[in-house]
Amino acid sequence: MVGKTDVLILGGGITGTGIARDLELRGLDTVVVERGRLADGATGNMHGLLHSGARYAVADPESAKDCIEENRILRDIASHCVDAIGGYFVQLSDDDESYFERSRRDCLDCDIDVEPVSVGEVRDDHPYLAPETERAFRVPDAVVHPFPLTVANAVDAREHGGTIETRVEVVDVLVEDDSVVGAEVRHREEPKTETIRAEHVVNATGAWAESVGAMARVEIPMRPAKGVMVVVDFPSLTTVLNRCRPAADGDIVLPHENTAIIGTTSVEIDDPDDYPKAQWEEDLMVEEAGEMIPDIATARIVRSYWGVRPLFGGTDVDLEDGRTQTRDFTLLDHDERDDRPGMTTIVGGKLTTYRKMAEAVANHVCSELGVTEPCRTATEPLPGRDNPGELGGALSEFGPLPPAEELDSDVIRD
Repeated sequence: MVGKTDVLILGGGITGTGIARDLELRGLDTVVVERGRLADGATGNMHGLLHSGARYAVADPESAKDCIEENRILRDIASHCVDAIGGYFVQLSDDDESYFERSRRDCLDCDIDVEPVSVGEVRDDHPYLAPETERAFRVPDAVVHPFPLTVANAVDAREHGGTIETRVEVVDVLVEDDSVVGAEVRHREEPKTETIRAEHVVNATGAWAESVGAMARVEIPMRPAKGVMVVVDFPSLTTVLNRCRPAADGDIVLPHENTAIIGTTSVEIDDPDDYPKAQWEEDLMVEEAGEMIPDIATARIVRSYWGVRPLFGGTDVDLEDGRTQTRDFTLLDHDERDDRPGMTTIVGGKLTTYRKMAEAVANHVCSELGVTEPCRTATEPLPGRDNPGELGGALSEFGPLPPAEELDSDVIRD
């Protein structure tokens, strides 16, 4: 393993690998360390929705604008990781009519393409839709495949000189003269530890950011929230369906091969490594989704899996429900915030906006290190876009597949 680097990135999810790619394209050497496999945390345990931003247009318009901007970028630079199938927001008879109108209007205000459609037109293509459906509009939602997207970022970082280390756990953050100068890591498959020194350390560990911060003796208050995804046998679904109401349990259903993925609950937890996975959460998903698609209520459950949202709980956050918390991201400059130079933390956000998050971190790190190269990740295609077989070996190398993609028979190819 490399003993010294310009930037050490803790966390091998989509944000960590995206940061490495951005920094490598600007000429900085990077090392990414991940305690498990790539995409082992929130990245590989999400529902697979590439947001159009419509879900956030009413309550969080800034996040909505970020989502639609990044949605368009990812359809270009990572088209091989995106199924651009589109989606609908539907209003059922018990839903608030005024919310439907406000949602449609606010989407337009956020520059999200909205196409009003008749329920009859939607049902022609999607006859499984509930009879209680009264109105609908179409949005550019899509399905994203988080594992190949993460691997593509890691491959590009590595091709530009970066190092990607999996199954390597951070056991301590090194602080000298009040500055962060690196980390001590342990190989999980070998009984040995190593020290990696760096000009700058980036904490991109998501829901685990608080425990990493404690190693550097800085406080990073997190409010991790678990959410269950239920996978049901439902090959008929060919589009993303969202129930048009304030965000709630079981109001997103999207296709994945011959199944449908239902998401999700939001329950605050204390420990992202140890939390209950309750049957009631699974039952609730099926019940709620069944109101929008009645046949789901009797569909065979294939499996369930849980993810943990990396929600930040800073002093300006005073919320009873994690669903109402912004899906924007927060960059913590520990020099300015904690008198602890040499480390930056990125928390919050979502997969759809990972590239923008990475750009913000890279801009900050480059400023700290005196690098003036601009960001290129919005226009440079990711490996595999123009040659789908290009990622085959790396997908096998960094596997096995995370829960979000265990059904993907075509994700790993020669």
